[in-house]
Amino acid sequence: MIIAYEHKQLTKRIKYSFLLAKFIQIIAWIGLGYGEGAYKSFFLGFSNSLLFISYTLEIIAFLTLKNMLHNVEKRLLYFFMVVSIIGFNLIIIINDTTALRIIFYSVVNAVIYLFMYRMVFSKGATALMKLIGSLYLIVSFASVIRAVITAISSVPTSFYIPGTFQWTVVLAIYIFSNLGTIGFILLMKEEVDRDLYHFANFDDLTGVLNRRSFSTETENKLRYYAKKRESITYVLFDVDHFKSINDTYGHLIGDKVLQNLTTIIKPFLQTNDLFGRYGGDEFALLLVDKNEQEATEIIKQINQSIKPLIVGELVVHYTISMGGITIAPSNDTCLEDVYISCDKALYTAKRNGRNIFVKGKLES
Repeated sequence: MIIAYEHKQLTKRIKYSFLLAKFIQIIAWIGLGYGEGAYKSFFLGFSNSLLFISYTLEIIAFLTLKNMLHNVEKRLLYFFMVVSIIGFNLIIIINDTTALRIIFYSVVNAVIYLFMYRMVFSKGATALMKLIGSLYLIVSFASVIRAVITAISSVPTSFYIPGTFQWTVVLAIYIFSNLGTIGFILLMKEEVDRDLYHFANFDDLTGVLNRRSFSTETENKLRYYAKKRESITYVLFDVDHFKSINDTYGHLIGDKVLQNLTTIIKPFLQTNDLFGRYGGDEFALLLVDKNEQEATEIIKQINQSIKPLIVGELVVHYTISMGGITIAPSNDTCLEDVYISCDKALYTAKRNGRNIFVKGKLES
């Protein structure tokens, strides 16, 4: 299923790391089937070592997929895996008791799966991430319970003792393994969907909303603030003499000017404000939850905050002209009329010397 669900947005290392983990688990569980046979010690040591490796690779794949694992933590997981393999095999060689093996295995399993807390408690974690992370944390907690029960009671917790516990554990392992695989596939899809959403709604160069998305969001805001009977401020602006910048320094520098401009403006905006690129060097802002005076002050601060672009020894000076209106939208307010009014104000700013903000009025 994972191989079939190939996506260029995902690196092959992540995908094949998870596949390798699952393949190793298959070999490990087959090997555990011989854990009570003639070569008991070998198969127990070999199979459990493979499980430690597979669990580590699985967790690394999950967290790497969501960019939640630093290199230091990855090395820590690998180190813990090696220590666990050595420790488990030393138990078999030096003091092979079922209880000690179960306790050691359960603790190792609990610690490795505990790293999935990132999926649950990280800022911005999606519902799917929290669900999958919680599943692994439940298994981690169950492993701790198994270790405790083994340590303080005579209740059998070995996979090799027929009975209710054996069938319950085997069924739980089967279900958990499949849920983990399905969860990984769904997280892959979530990543792809997120990228597709970004590509469809945001401008590649500057990271702000593209024209279609900005227009759609603005229309929604117009309807919302019409119901609230509160004012909004719509602003159009562009870079003065942008064609000359491209002709003089090249389009690469022109792109950097646009990126520099958006970087300067973003800190002035609040969560509910909108920032979009209409195309070329033309941008738009929608300022909400502010009266006309507050919006005008922010616009003036933005205009005054434009700084030269510095690329190495090259210094590119540029300015912007802005035109906008503050209105209390009604149910009949048309975005096209708002845009036309702001566009006229913008060209008035151009005619009046550029590098200024001009207030317009709504014309319908």
